[in-house]
Amino acid sequence: MAGIYKLTGVVKHYEWGGISFIPSLLKKVNEKKIPHAEYWMGTHPLGQSVVDTGGSIPTELNTIANSLPYLFKVLDVKDMLSIQVHPSKVAAEKEFAREEEAGISLDAPERCYKDANHKPELMVALSDFWLLHGFKPTEELIDILTNVAELNELLPLFNNSGYAGLYKHVMEMPQQEVNRILQPLIDNLANIYKDVSPDKSSEDYWVWKAAASFIHDGNIDRGIFSIYLFNLVQLKKGEGIFQADGVPHAYLEGQNVEIMANSDNVLRGGLTTKHIDVTELVKHVKCEATIPQIITGDVNEEGERTYNTPVPDFTLSVFEMEKGDVASFNPTTTEIVLLTEGVVEADDDDTTIKLQAGTPSAVVFPGATVYLAAAAKSVVFRASAAQLR
Repeated sequence: MAGIYKLTGVVKHYEWGGISFIPSLLKKVNEKKIPHAEYWMGTHPLGQSVVDTGGSIPTELNTIANSLPYLFKVLDVKDMLSIQVHPSKVAAEKEFAREEEAGISLDAPERCYKDANHKPELMVALSDFWLLHGFKPTEELIDILTNVAELNELLPLFNNSGYAGLYKHVMEMPQQEVNRILQPLIDNLANIYKDVSPDKSSEDYWVWKAAASFIHDGNIDRGIFSIYLFNLVQLKKGEGIFQADGVPHAYLEGQNVEIMANSDNVLRGGLTTKHIDVTELVKHVKCEATIPQIITGDVNEEGERTYNTPVPDFTLSVFEMEKGDVASFNPTTTEIVLLTEGVVEADDDDTTIKLQAGTPSAVVFPGATVYLAAAAKSVVFRASAAQLR
Protein backbone atom coordinates (compact mmCIF):
# COMPACT_ATOMS: atom_id res chain seq x y z
CA MET A 1 0.00 0.00 0.00
CA ALA A 2 1.45 3.37 -1.04
CA GLY A 3 0.34 6.97 -0.95
CA ILE A 4 -1.34 9.36 1.45
CA TYR A 5 -4.67 8.99 3.29
CA LYS A 6 -6.64 11.02 5.80
CA LEU A 7 -6.06 9.86 9.36
CA THR A 8 -8.25 10.45 12.40
CA GLY A 9 -6.68 10.17 15.83
CA VAL A 10 -8.16 9.77 19.31
CA VAL A 11 -8.81 12.56 21.82
CA LYS A 12 -8.01 11.93 25.50
CA HIS A 13 -10.10 13.94 27.96
CA TYR A 14 -7.76 14.02 30.97
CA GLU A 15 -8.71 16.57 33.61
CA TRP A 16 -5.50 18.57 33.23
CA GLY A 17 -6.24 19.43 29.59
CA GLY A 18 -7.34 22.70 28.05
CA ILE A 19 -10.73 23.26 26.48
CA SER A 20 -10.01 25.12 23.23
CA PHE A 21 -6.67 24.28 21.54
CA ILE A 22 -7.37 20.71 20.41
CA PRO A 23 -11.06 21.40 19.60
CA SER A 24 -9.85 24.28 17.38
CA LEU A 25 -7.31 21.98 15.69
CA LEU A 26 -10.06 19.44 15.00
CA LYS A 27 -12.70 22.13 14.24
CA LYS A 28 -14.96 20.80 16.99
CA VAL A 29 -17.45 22.76 19.07
CA ASN A 30 -16.83 22.23 22.77
CA GLU A 31 -19.89 23.85 24.32
CA LYS A 32 -19.64 21.80 27.52
CA LYS A 33 -15.99 22.86 27.96
CA ILE A 34 -14.81 19.28 28.33
CA PRO A 35 -11.01 19.03 28.77
CA HIS A 36 -9.24 17.98 25.57
CA ALA A 37 -5.80 17.03 26.87
CA GLU A 38 -4.22 14.90 24.14
CA TYR A 39 -4.75 13.93 20.50
CA TRP A 40 -3.16 10.53 19.79
CA MET A 41 -2.02 9.37 16.34
CA GLY A 42 -0.69 5.85 15.95
CA THR A 43 -1.44 2.21 16.68
CA HIS A 44 -1.39 2.19 20.48
CA PRO A 45 -4.16 -0.19 21.70
CA LEU A 46 -5.55 2.55 23.96
CA GLY A 47 -5.75 5.05 21.11
CA GLN A 48 -6.04 3.37 17.72
CA SER A 49 -6.14 5.81 14.79
CA VAL A 50 -8.37 5.12 11.78
CA VAL A 51 -7.67 5.74 8.09
CA ASP A 52 -10.02 6.84 5.31
CA THR A 53 -9.15 4.39 2.53
CA GLY A 54 -12.23 5.19 0.47
CA GLY A 55 -14.57 2.59 1.95
CA SER A 56 -17.78 3.23 3.85
CA ILE A 57 -16.11 2.47 7.19
CA PRO A 58 -12.70 3.84 8.26
CA THR A 59 -9.95 1.25 8.63
CA GLU A 60 -7.94 0.85 11.84
CA LEU A 61 -4.36 1.86 11.15
CA ASN A 62 -2.85 -1.27 12.72
CA THR A 63 -4.63 -3.50 10.17
CA ILE A 64 -2.69 -1.91 7.31
CA ALA A 65 0.48 -0.70 9.04
CA ASN A 66 1.00 -3.31 11.78
CA SER A 67 2.23 -1.75 15.02
CA LEU A 68 4.14 1.50 14.67
CA PRO A 69 7.22 1.83 16.91
CA TYR A 70 6.15 5.34 17.92
CA LEU A 71 3.12 7.21 19.23
CA PHE A 72 2.57 10.79 18.04
CA LYS A 73 0.53 13.27 20.11
CA VAL A 74 -0.66 16.83 20.50
CA LEU A 75 -0.87 18.01 24.14
CA ASP A 76 -2.66 20.99 25.65
CA VAL A 77 -1.44 21.31 29.23
CA LYS A 78 -3.62 23.65 31.30
CA ASP A 79 -2.82 22.15 34.71
CA MET A 80 0.52 20.56 35.54
CA LEU A 81 1.07 16.86 34.90
CA SER A 82 2.57 14.38 37.34
CA ILE A 83 6.31 14.17 37.91
CA GLN A 84 7.41 11.03 36.13
CA VAL A 85 10.29 8.94 34.88
CA HIS A 86 10.49 6.14 32.34
CA PRO A 87 12.59 2.95 32.60
CA SER A 88 15.27 1.84 30.16
CA LYS A 89 14.55 -0.88 27.62
CA VAL A 90 16.47 -3.49 29.62
CA ALA A 91 14.76 -2.49 32.87
CA ALA A 92 11.31 -2.47 31.26
CA GLU A 93 11.76 -5.98 29.90
CA LYS A 94 12.92 -7.28 33.29
CA GLU A 95 10.31 -5.52 35.41
CA PHE A 96 7.42 -6.26 33.03
CA ALA A 97 8.27 -9.97 33.17
CA ARG A 98 8.42 -9.79 37.00
CA GLU A 99 4.96 -8.21 37.29
CA GLU A 100 3.55 -10.64 34.74
CA GLU A 101 4.92 -13.58 36.74
CA ALA A 102 3.45 -12.07 39.92
CA GLY A 103 0.02 -12.03 38.27
CA ILE A 104 -0.59 -8.29 38.68
CA SER A 105 -3.39 -7.24 36.35
CA LEU A 106 -2.42 -4.76 33.63
CA ASP A 107 -5.16 -2.40 34.77
CA ALA A 108 -4.37 -2.70 38.49
CA PRO A 109 -3.62 0.73 40.01
CA GLU A 110 -0.41 -0.61 41.56
CA ARG A 111 0.87 -1.96 38.23
CA CYS A 112 3.99 -0.01 37.19
CA TYR A 113 5.04 -1.72 33.94
CA LYS A 114 2.35 -2.03 31.25
CA ASP A 115 4.67 -3.37 28.55
CA ALA A 116 8.27 -4.43 27.93
CA ASN A 117 9.37 -1.29 26.10
CA HIS A 118 11.20 1.88 27.01
CA LYS A 119 9.51 5.28 26.57
CA PRO A 120 11.96 7.97 25.46
CA GLU A 121 10.11 11.14 24.47
CA LEU A 122 10.72 14.20 22.32
CA MET A 123 8.49 17.25 22.55
CA VAL A 124 8.41 20.43 20.46
CA ALA A 125 6.64 23.51 21.79
CA LEU A 126 3.68 24.97 19.90
CA SER A 127 3.54 27.91 22.32
CA ASP A 128 5.54 29.12 25.30
CA PHE A 129 5.92 25.89 27.24
CA TRP A 130 7.03 25.30 30.84
CA LEU A 131 8.36 22.03 32.25
CA LEU A 132 10.58 20.46 34.88
CA HIS A 133 13.53 18.48 33.50
CA GLY A 134 16.20 16.66 35.53
CA PHE A 135 17.98 17.77 38.70
CA LYS A 136 19.47 21.24 38.99
CA PRO A 137 23.27 21.52 38.74
CA THR A 138 24.97 21.37 42.13
CA GLU A 139 25.56 25.10 42.66
CA GLU A 140 21.99 26.00 41.67
CA LEU A 141 20.53 23.38 43.98
CA ILE A 142 22.70 24.53 46.88
CA ASP A 143 21.52 28.09 46.20
CA ILE A 144 17.86 26.99 46.36
CA LEU A 145 18.32 24.98 49.55
CA THR A 146 20.14 27.94 51.10
CA ASN A 147 17.74 30.71 50.10
CA VAL A 148 14.40 28.97 50.62
CA ALA A 149 14.33 29.05 54.41
CA GLU A 150 11.93 26.14 54.82
CA LEU A 151 14.30 23.89 52.84
CA ASN A 152 17.47 24.80 54.78
CA GLU A 153 17.39 21.56 56.75
CA LEU A 154 17.84 19.57 53.52
CA LEU A 155 21.18 21.22 52.66
CA PRO A 156 23.39 19.15 55.01
CA LEU A 157 21.74 16.00 53.68
CA PHE A 158 22.54 17.01 50.09
CA ASN A 159 26.11 17.91 51.02
CA ASN A 160 26.61 14.53 52.70
CA SER A 161 24.50 12.18 50.55
CA GLY A 162 24.24 13.86 47.18
CA TYR A 163 21.33 13.80 44.76
CA ALA A 164 20.32 10.19 45.43
CA GLY A 165 20.30 10.61 49.19
CA LEU A 166 18.33 13.86 49.04
CA TYR A 167 15.71 12.53 46.61
CA LYS A 168 15.27 9.25 48.45
CA HIS A 169 14.84 11.21 51.69
CA VAL A 170 12.05 13.50 50.45
CA MET A 171 10.27 10.66 48.64
CA GLU A 172 10.33 8.33 51.68
CA MET A 173 9.72 11.03 54.30
CA PRO A 174 6.63 10.40 56.50
CA GLN A 175 3.66 12.48 55.40
CA GLN A 176 3.63 14.44 58.67
CA GLU A 177 7.21 15.54 57.95
CA VAL A 178 6.24 16.59 54.42
CA ASN A 179 3.46 18.72 55.91
CA ARG A 180 5.76 20.12 58.60
CA ILE A 181 8.24 21.43 56.02
CA LEU A 182 5.94 22.46 53.20
CA GLN A 183 2.98 24.00 55.05
CA PRO A 184 4.96 27.01 56.35
CA LEU A 185 6.46 27.45 52.88
CA ILE A 186 3.02 27.46 51.23
CA ASP A 187 1.62 29.79 53.90
CA ASN A 188 4.51 32.17 53.35
CA LEU A 189 3.97 32.20 49.57
CA ALA A 190 0.24 32.79 50.04
CA ASN A 191 1.03 35.82 52.17
CA ILE A 192 3.69 37.20 49.83
CA TYR A 193 1.59 36.78 46.72
CA LYS A 194 -1.89 37.46 48.08
CA ASP A 195 -2.33 40.47 45.78
CA VAL A 196 -0.18 39.46 42.79
CA SER A 197 1.00 36.11 41.47
CA PRO A 198 4.74 35.37 41.19
CA ASP A 199 6.51 35.30 37.84
CA LYS A 200 6.43 31.98 35.96
CA SER A 201 10.21 31.95 35.77
CA SER A 202 10.24 31.48 39.56
CA GLU A 203 9.79 28.10 41.21
CA ASP A 204 7.52 29.90 43.68
CA TYR A 205 4.87 30.36 40.98
CA TRP A 206 4.58 26.62 40.31
CA VAL A 207 4.59 25.77 44.02
CA TRP A 208 1.87 28.39 44.53
CA LYS A 209 -0.10 26.84 41.65
CA ALA A 210 0.47 23.24 42.79
CA ALA A 211 -0.70 24.07 46.32
CA ALA A 212 -4.12 24.96 44.90
CA SER A 213 -4.56 21.45 43.46
CA PHE A 214 -2.39 18.98 45.34
CA ILE A 215 -3.36 19.23 48.99
CA HIS A 216 -5.84 16.51 49.92
CA ASP A 217 -7.32 16.04 53.41
CA GLY A 218 -4.64 18.35 54.78
CA ASN A 219 -1.80 16.31 53.25
CA ILE A 220 0.57 18.12 50.90
CA ASP A 221 1.82 16.35 47.79
CA ARG A 222 5.54 15.64 48.22
CA GLY A 223 6.03 16.30 44.52
CA ILE A 224 6.23 19.98 45.47
CA PHE A 225 9.80 19.34 46.66
CA SER A 226 10.72 18.43 43.09
CA ILE A 227 9.68 21.84 41.79
CA TYR A 228 12.64 23.23 43.72
CA LEU A 229 15.01 20.30 43.05
CA PHE A 230 14.53 20.05 39.25
CA ASN A 231 15.42 22.44 36.44
CA LEU A 232 12.60 24.82 35.55
CA VAL A 233 12.69 25.14 31.75
CA GLN A 234 10.88 27.50 29.40
CA LEU A 235 10.70 26.54 25.73
CA LYS A 236 9.75 28.98 23.01
CA LYS A 237 7.58 27.95 20.08
CA GLY A 238 9.56 25.62 17.80
CA GLU A 239 12.08 24.57 20.45
CA GLY A 240 12.29 20.94 21.55
CA ILE A 241 13.62 18.83 24.40
CA PHE A 242 14.32 15.11 24.72
CA GLN A 243 13.34 13.10 27.80
CA ALA A 244 15.76 10.18 28.07
CA ASP A 245 15.26 7.07 30.18
CA GLY A 246 15.63 7.87 33.87
CA VAL A 247 15.39 11.67 33.57
CA PRO A 248 12.61 12.94 35.89
CA HIS A 249 10.32 15.49 34.29
CA ALA A 250 6.90 17.10 34.42
CA TYR A 251 4.96 19.22 31.94
CA LEU A 252 3.62 22.35 33.62
CA GLU A 253 1.83 24.51 31.04
CA GLY A 254 1.48 25.08 27.30
CA GLN A 255 0.86 23.25 24.04
CA ASN A 256 3.23 20.87 22.29
CA VAL A 257 3.60 17.98 19.90
CA GLU A 258 5.20 14.89 21.39
CA ILE A 259 6.57 11.70 19.91
CA MET A 260 7.63 8.69 21.95
CA ALA A 261 8.36 5.00 21.76
CA ASN A 262 5.11 3.03 21.74
CA SER A 263 4.93 2.37 25.47
CA ASP A 264 2.84 3.24 28.52
CA ASN A 265 5.49 2.70 31.22
CA VAL A 266 5.30 5.61 33.67
CA LEU A 267 6.74 5.75 37.18
CA ARG A 268 5.25 8.71 39.02
CA GLY A 269 6.91 10.92 41.60
CA GLY A 270 4.20 13.29 42.77
CA LEU A 271 1.77 16.02 41.71
CA THR A 272 -0.80 13.28 41.17
CA THR A 273 -3.51 11.27 42.87
CA LYS A 274 -2.35 8.15 41.00
CA HIS A 275 -0.24 5.35 42.46
CA ILE A 276 3.34 6.20 43.45
CA ASP A 277 5.73 3.29 43.96
CA VAL A 278 8.66 5.00 45.64
CA THR A 279 10.87 1.90 45.54
CA GLU A 280 10.48 1.53 41.77
CA LEU A 281 10.77 5.26 41.20
CA VAL A 282 14.03 5.67 43.09
CA LYS A 283 15.42 2.54 41.40
CA HIS A 284 15.14 4.13 37.94
CA VAL A 285 15.64 7.89 38.47
CA LYS A 286 18.97 9.29 37.33
CA CYS A 287 19.94 11.19 40.46
CA GLU A 288 22.52 13.46 38.88
CA ALA A 289 22.95 17.03 37.74
CA THR A 290 21.27 17.71 34.40
CA ILE A 291 21.86 20.62 32.05
CA PRO A 292 18.77 20.87 29.81
CA GLN A 293 19.65 20.61 26.12
CA ILE A 294 17.20 22.64 24.03
CA ILE A 295 16.91 21.27 20.49
CA THR A 296 16.37 23.71 17.63
CA GLY A 297 16.77 21.18 14.81
CA ASP A 298 18.79 20.90 11.60
CA VAL A 299 17.36 22.20 8.30
CA ASN A 300 17.84 20.40 4.94
CA GLU A 301 17.59 21.78 1.39
CA GLU A 302 13.80 21.25 1.35
CA GLY A 303 13.45 23.50 4.39
CA GLU A 304 12.60 20.51 6.58
CA ARG A 305 13.79 20.96 10.17
CA THR A 306 14.67 17.68 11.94
CA TYR A 307 14.87 17.34 15.73
CA ASN A 308 17.54 14.69 16.17
CA THR A 309 17.59 12.36 19.18
CA PRO A 310 19.83 9.43 20.19
CA VAL A 311 17.09 6.77 19.81
CA PRO A 312 16.06 4.78 16.69
CA ASP A 313 12.36 4.46 17.59
CA PHE A 314 11.29 7.71 15.96
CA THR A 315 12.25 10.91 14.18
CA LEU A 316 10.31 14.17 14.20
CA SER A 317 10.67 16.96 11.67
CA VAL A 318 8.71 20.05 10.63
CA PHE A 319 8.06 22.11 7.50
CA GLU A 320 7.54 25.81 8.31
CA MET A 321 6.03 27.22 5.12
CA GLU A 322 4.97 30.59 3.79
CA LYS A 323 2.02 30.97 1.43
CA GLY A 324 3.03 29.62 -1.99
CA ASP A 325 5.92 27.50 -0.67
CA VAL A 326 6.28 23.94 -1.91
CA ALA A 327 8.26 21.06 -0.45
CA SER A 328 8.49 17.30 -0.86
CA PHE A 329 9.69 14.17 0.92
CA ASN A 330 10.01 10.45 0.23
CA PRO A 331 8.68 8.26 3.04
CA THR A 332 10.61 5.06 3.66
CA THR A 333 8.37 3.81 6.49
CA THR A 334 4.77 4.41 7.56
CA GLU A 335 4.69 8.08 8.56
CA ILE A 336 2.17 10.50 10.04
CA VAL A 337 1.91 14.16 9.05
CA LEU A 338 0.14 16.76 11.16
CA LEU A 339 -0.75 20.34 10.31
CA THR A 340 -0.82 22.66 13.34
CA GLU A 341 -1.21 25.98 11.47
CA GLY A 342 -2.49 27.11 8.08
CA VAL A 343 -3.67 25.12 5.05
CA VAL A 344 -1.57 22.72 2.97
CA GLU A 345 -2.39 20.46 0.04
CA ALA A 346 -0.55 17.13 0.26
CA ASP A 347 -0.28 15.29 -3.05
CA ASP A 348 1.23 11.91 -4.01
CA ASP A 349 0.39 12.29 -7.75
CA ASP A 350 -2.66 10.02 -7.35
CA THR A 351 -4.39 11.62 -4.35
CA THR A 352 -4.63 15.16 -3.01
CA ILE A 353 -5.56 15.79 0.62
CA LYS A 354 -6.16 19.20 2.12
CA LEU A 355 -4.63 19.46 5.58
CA GLN A 356 -6.47 22.11 7.57
CA ALA A 357 -8.43 22.64 10.78
CA GLY A 358 -10.83 19.72 11.05
CA THR A 359 -8.65 17.36 8.97
CA PRO A 360 -5.14 18.10 10.25
CA SER A 361 -3.57 14.63 10.05
CA ALA A 362 -2.75 12.02 7.43
CA VAL A 363 -0.83 8.77 7.15
CA VAL A 364 1.78 8.31 4.43
CA PHE A 365 2.98 4.93 3.17
CA PRO A 366 6.29 4.40 1.37
CA GLY A 367 6.41 4.10 -2.39
CA ALA A 368 5.49 7.60 -3.59
CA THR A 369 6.91 11.08 -3.26
CA VAL A 370 4.69 13.42 -1.24
CA TYR A 371 4.44 17.06 -2.31
CA LEU A 372 3.31 19.83 0.04
CA ALA A 373 1.90 23.14 -1.23
CA ALA A 374 1.05 25.87 1.29
CA ALA A 375 -2.11 27.90 0.65
CA ALA A 376 -1.30 30.05 3.70
CA LYS A 377 1.46 30.38 6.26
CA SER A 378 1.58 26.82 7.58
CA VAL A 379 3.35 24.37 9.89
CA VAL A 380 3.40 20.64 9.11
CA PHE A 381 5.05 18.06 11.37
CA ARG A 382 6.30 14.70 10.06
CA ALA A 383 6.59 11.69 12.38
CA SER A 384 8.63 8.72 11.18
CA ALA A 385 10.38 5.60 12.36
CA ALA A 386 13.19 6.28 9.90
CA GLN A 387 16.26 8.30 10.72
CA LEU A 388 15.99 11.43 8.57
CA ARG A 389 19.35 12.96 9.38
